[in-house]
Amino acid sequence: MLESGQSIPSSGPDREKLREKGQFWTPPWVAEAMVGYLLAGGHKSIFDPAIGAGAFFNAAKSLMAEGASRIKLLGTELDPKALKQARQNGLSDEDLAAVEIRDFISDPPEGPFEAIVANPPYIRHHRLAAHTKSFLKSYGARLIGSALDGRAGLHVYFLLRALELLADDGRLAFIVPADTCEGIFARTLWRWISANYRLDAVVTFSPEASPFPTVDTNPIILMLAKRPPGREFLCAMCEEAETPELKVWTLSGFQTISGNALSPRRRLVSEAVSTGLSRAPGNGTGDGPTLSAFATIMRGIATGANDFFHLTRARAEELAIPQEFLLPAVARTRDVPGHELTEQTLDELEAAGRPTLLFSPDGRPLDRFPGAVQRYLRYGEDAGLPDRVLLSTRRPWYKMEVRPVPPILFAYLGRRNVRFIRNLARAVPLTGFLCVYPRRNEAQFVGKLFEVLSHSSTIANLAVVGKSYGGGAIKVEPRALERLPLAADLIQRAKLAPPSEQDQLTLPWGR
Repeated sequence: MLESGQSIPSSGPDREKLREKGQFWTPPWVAEAMVGYLLAGGHKSIFDPAIGAGAFFNAAKSLMAEGASRIKLLGTELDPKALKQARQNGLSDEDLAAVEIRDFISDPPEGPFEAIVANPPYIRHHRLAAHTKSFLKSYGARLIGSALDGRAGLHVYFLLRALELLADDGRLAFIVPADTCEGIFARTLWRWISANYRLDAVVTFSPEASPFPTVDTNPIILMLAKRPPGREFLCAMCEEAETPELKVWTLSGFQTISGNALSPRRRLVSEAVSTGLSRAPGNGTGDGPTLSAFATIMRGIATGANDFFHLTRARAEELAIPQEFLLPAVARTRDVPGHELTEQTLDELEAAGRPTLLFSPDGRPLDRFPGAVQRYLRYGEDAGLPDRVLLSTRRPWYKMEVRPVPPILFAYLGRRNVRFIRNLARAVPLTGFLCVYPRRNEAQFVGKLFEVLSHSSTIANLAVVGKSYGGGAIKVEPRALERLPLAADLIQRAKLAPPSEQDQLTLPWGR
């Protein structure tokens, strides 16, 4: 949950504790606007399923002080320590009298509720215990008729439970990360929501206006009602932090725009569900084929322990690792600042003390390796590497993933400057990159494809298939990148023809 009244640590154990609980705090100017939407519907109570530090209760009290009618405060909270902070933030025992300590999802309160507001715990799927993920998946399947992909985080299920507990004609305002509308599960989720609830409005934020500028997430406010679905909804971009315009707009029932901080417009629900509610309508040029017609995509190599397997040349020489177990490799997108990865790039990284070699043992028994390799692998065992999560699934633990050298890399995890890169150094990438394998291996075909991929309109289309994060960062998964739309005029200009099946039979990467 993202609540008001607490600063965000940029790193270290305090930030890690927040990540584990999903606790980041909502600023008052956003909380008041969200409560304002509920009050504009004539509701006299609000229910917050994750009270936290009390942002929405404090927002309701502020609106009452400004002349709003008396609002009854209801809620649940799993963490009693959060309520202590809520009291420190100005809430009284009377304000919190109707708050229950309980798990909102697994032990929900008795509803229905006429108005629900929340910033649910932002706990991503890989931080959830296996039994929790299993319960959530079963719950989602029972409610909407089909299970959501396992990559749906806890915040998605908070939204589902809240919608289930919403009264007829009730309103709901949630602030959630954009992956709620962009993840692999999003179409299944939003087809069900848009078929059963009315989407009134969605608010996105420019990077400069983000309510959580130090958090690596792109927030979006969802405003829904339990009423017959509509054909259109209002989509607004907020471009100024701390603006009072957002509250004025929601309290007025979306009638009043008092300045230039908001730019609301009407949008078709069907188009938005297909494109992604957090994405701009008609973003990019999609009049041509997708990248899958010209290439296949794989993620880079997951070592399970970069500090052990990704070595500098000096370290590899110190260990006397034979060359046959070493491959040129890059791990970080910032290690390749431009659009070409060359041998000179690797030399410069070595000079800067960066690792450029992947220690890549195969699956033979340990005693079949040369002595230097045996000693290093035993050192890894003594360091507890076989117990690491990923390595514990491999047999043997040190057997490295194998990737053919990709002619083109895609840097998708950088905070900025997502881009395609020509791999002239013939290095294998780690998981900071995706591998782009053209469906034809001729240098001319690869060059033409790279020309199309590097064009600004293609880069703009990444927003159509990627997931957005804080500060304008975009992450694109392998299957999503294969769906990247390419402009027909670019393909025609480059004279890039989709290859036939016969063309692909002798590719070195086995496609």
